[in-house]
Amino acid sequence: MAHYQAVGNIPPKRHTQHRRPGKGRTPGELYYEELMGEEGFSSDSSLLYHRNIPSTTIGAAVWELPDQSTTPNHPLVPRHLKLHDLFDAKAVRDTDVVTGRRLVLGNGDVRISYAVAAQASPWYRNGIGDECVYVERGKARVETVFGAFEVGEGDYVIIPRATTHRWIPKRSTKDPLRVYCIEANSHIAPPKRYLSKYGQLLEHAPYCERDLRQPAGPLLAEDVGERPDEQTEVYIKHRGNGPGGVVGTVHTLPFHPLDVVGWDGCLYPYVFNVRDFEPITGRIHQPPPVHQVFEGWNFVICNFVPRKVDYHPLAIPVPYYHSNVDSDEIMFYVDGDYEARKGSGIGKGSISVHPGGHPHGPQPGATEGSLGVERFDELAVMVDTFRPLELGEGGLAVDDGRYAASWSKGLVGGGDPGAAHSEG
Repeated sequence: MAHYQAVGNIPPKRHTQHRRPGKGRTPGELYYEELMGEEGFSSDSSLLYHRNIPSTTIGAAVWELPDQSTTPNHPLVPRHLKLHDLFDAKAVRDTDVVTGRRLVLGNGDVRISYAVAAQASPWYRNGIGDECVYVERGKARVETVFGAFEVGEGDYVIIPRATTHRWIPKRSTKDPLRVYCIEANSHIAPPKRYLSKYGQLLEHAPYCERDLRQPAGPLLAEDVGERPDEQTEVYIKHRGNGPGGVVGTVHTLPFHPLDVVGWDGCLYPYVFNVRDFEPITGRIHQPPPVHQVFEGWNFVICNFVPRKVDYHPLAIPVPYYHSNVDSDEIMFYVDGDYEARKGSGIGKGSISVHPGGHPHGPQPGATEGSLGVERFDELAVMVDTFRPLELGEGGLAVDDGRYAASWSKGLVGGGDPGAAHSEG
């Protein structure tokens, strides 16, 4: 995100001496400058100034990741996955956002996981790609080497690759912390068509820089009531020969990871709330790209928010049937009135999986029933991938097994009535 920030104690010139306060005429020790940059020094970067040498470790061990294996969607069928069935109350008490994620869907470009957590996570960094974590319910504090965020319902938390951070759920809220985790093998950014050639969000974009929350910092160990010299474990997800090409390592540091006294640059975590997305509407039905909010390599992220719908006098508010010729479409239903889809089974916490090669759209009767509707009260997060997705262990565990029959209602040999959604 090319939006320059400068936080804390930095020198006036980059790559020059930057020292701790000295005593008398004796200069203080140097801070250690770290460049965190993308695309081999050819894209966005930030400079961080550490109290300690950031390369230092005193131990390494294998982190046995949760099951990362996937199963092909073969034979090809659309599916309904019920994420709220993945964690019972007992499991939530023992789960954190990092080690407790359950893989729902994945391919070589992106992995989608889900977690419902009550425990603070360990320190963690993803060495494979950026993460976009959507907060479905609950509240948390996210502490990073760039600073901290207070996050809650509707927040997208964008965390660049290799950013050390941890999640601390707020236990005072009535809702447990529910997060939908989109892990890329690439970077995640606003769509290029929203950006100027210098990286500013343009006038036609559905959000702007004012809507982005930067980390409050700098954040040091003593600011969170912990010791700067505290030995700390950092969990690292990285490339390897495990299932999906993903493995884990735990590094032990002889110091606390919150040791950055200042940083500046255009690469850092940020938060965007879905309520700040300004929907683009028209007289007739608008295609899904108008709902796009972020993109990665070979996938896009869209959100469908409460909005006025098509206002041509002969408009059909729900979409036409469509074939995903080049992509799989994954819709996560967060909020809204899905009860109107009689017998669909789709509700809050559902995922619909519409694979490439299968035409899909509204359930029988929904098109006629939508005529005259002026507004949709719904909230959903969609991921479209340009390589086929496979089912993770979490997805297999909560597949309702009936969704493929949802368009066969009333037909000879048809199954149970299933789901469609306003943008499906």
